[in-house]
Amino acid sequence: MSFFALSFILVLAGIFGIISKLLRQPFLVGYLFAGIFIGVTGLLGEGVNLESLGKIGVTLLLFLLGMEMKISDLALLGRTSVITGLGQIFFTSTVGFILATLLGFGTVPSLYIAVALSFSSTIIMVKLLSEKKDLASLYGKISVGFLLVQDIVAIAILIVLSGVGTGSMGAYQFLIILVKVALLIVVAYILHRKAFLLLFEKLVADSAELLFMVSIAWALGFAAFVAGPLGLTLEIGGFLAGLTLSGLPEHLQIASKTRPLRDFFLTLFFMYLGTELLLGGGFSALLPSALLLSIFVLVGNPVIVLMILGFMGYKKRTSFMAGLTVAQISEFSLILMAMGKSLGHVSANEVSMIVIVGVITMTVSTYMIMGSERLYGKLKNVLRVFERENKKEESAAKSENIKNHVVLVGCDRTGMSIDNYLERKGTPVVIVDFNPQVVRRLAALNKTVIFGDATDEEILREAGIDESSMVISTINNYADNMALLDIINKLDTSKISIFTTSRKREAIKLYEAGAGYVVVPEIVAGEYIKHLLRIYSMDKQKFNNAGKGHFLRLIER
Repeated sequence: MSFFALSFILVLAGIFGIISKLLRQPFLVGYLFAGIFIGVTGLLGEGVNLESLGKIGVTLLLFLLGMEMKISDLALLGRTSVITGLGQIFFTSTVGFILATLLGFGTVPSLYIAVALSFSSTIIMVKLLSEKKDLASLYGKISVGFLLVQDIVAIAILIVLSGVGTGSMGAYQFLIILVKVALLIVVAYILHRKAFLLLFEKLVADSAELLFMVSIAWALGFAAFVAGPLGLTLEIGGFLAGLTLSGLPEHLQIASKTRPLRDFFLTLFFMYLGTELLLGGGFSALLPSALLLSIFVLVGNPVIVLMILGFMGYKKRTSFMAGLTVAQISEFSLILMAMGKSLGHVSANEVSMIVIVGVITMTVSTYMIMGSERLYGKLKNVLRVFERENKKEESAAKSENIKNHVVLVGCDRTGMSIDNYLERKGTPVVIVDFNPQVVRRLAALNKTVIFGDATDEEILREAGIDESSMVISTINNYADNMALLDIINKLDTSKISIFTTSRKREAIKLYEAGAGYVVVPEIVAGEYIKHLLRIYSMDKQKFNNAGKGHFLRLIER
């Protein structure tokens, strides 16, 4: 590839990336459209091959996933995430296979299409939930959990496919694959526990430049070995290479330095898929099938998650919000189809169709998630059908007959300190928290605690908000606090309300909406330091004495 061609490609990536940001879309969508633009215009001619460079990005994506994945994380996923993740994959794949078959695709391509439709993008969802500040919410925790389950299943499928090759796979071939993978895992484990700890500690870790270079060399070199002599794939080699480095003390540093390089080459991979969209031919013929499958992903996937979580006892709001996070396909879906094409299992047309589905679902689902509160407001009455009578999000200790109490939203660190103070004062408290571990701990202490989302009016009524004298929110999510304040204002504008938020601008908006008092931690810190200076002036002994007293209070808490 010439210097001019690569420069032109990167300029286009930058332009379409900026456009996608202005439209509040994932950058991935922008890069796909950049590739489509190259394919439509033919500006770079036939001599440009982005596929090989794109494979580096895919390998590094799997490398980072392996390095950041810990087996211990599986135990933390919880029953809800595992059941929802596996259940959604099963039902989506089943319906997707039926739809693909009815649309005239062969058995093997239909299997690929069905599985591709079942994966949702962890990268996109974490970014969107982070922007909404919903990562710590109940539905955010559930969503990230079952998306991680999807990633694990995707890795397992890629491992199986990596040994299939272009031929059919019988029992003997499958056994060979298992033996190869098992040996690789054993090698990876030995390197993970022994060799690399010593190698990096003695020779590599003290130089940031060498740490980065050796890590990239290991990722790509090991992947090439796995894909070459062992006959598996670059993706599996990259994943296992990352797994071997996951136990290093420097693994976070390696990951932070590797991400920009991964993003660079992934950009080329997605642009390559975009160019293939039209090169595969038959765009107009594929569009009706792609639209039908897109509607299934945008509507069917959320409904499947709604049904699963509703059956497990979650309230309709939590189930609906979590359901929206699967209303798009994943970068793994595109990688899976690209691998299927390289193995001869699917054609360019089928890859093109899934790319179209990816563009449509990623674009539409982004707006759905960002406007999830408005969507829920319009659909909440219809969603009652997905909610069971015996709901999981209910009180661990009943709050009936409590009046003139304080409703405390969030009781992890700040909330626990407030609860202890109110308990000493003899003031009854009803706690609302979305973290199941916090709820279990508080229930064990015989606290009156409700498991659920405080932005759900039914949860607040369960907490007896109508009869309470005060509401204190220790969560600093602006959107959740504003939703909570709206509910308070609707019920009783005279009720005392205290909120916490991380930004001065958000505090002003909460005041304008009717909040009683808003605590901004960084401003409080500045005011308290000014207070200390007024009291103790420049007397070192007084500051030291005050510091010792504060130290003792910290220990007591």
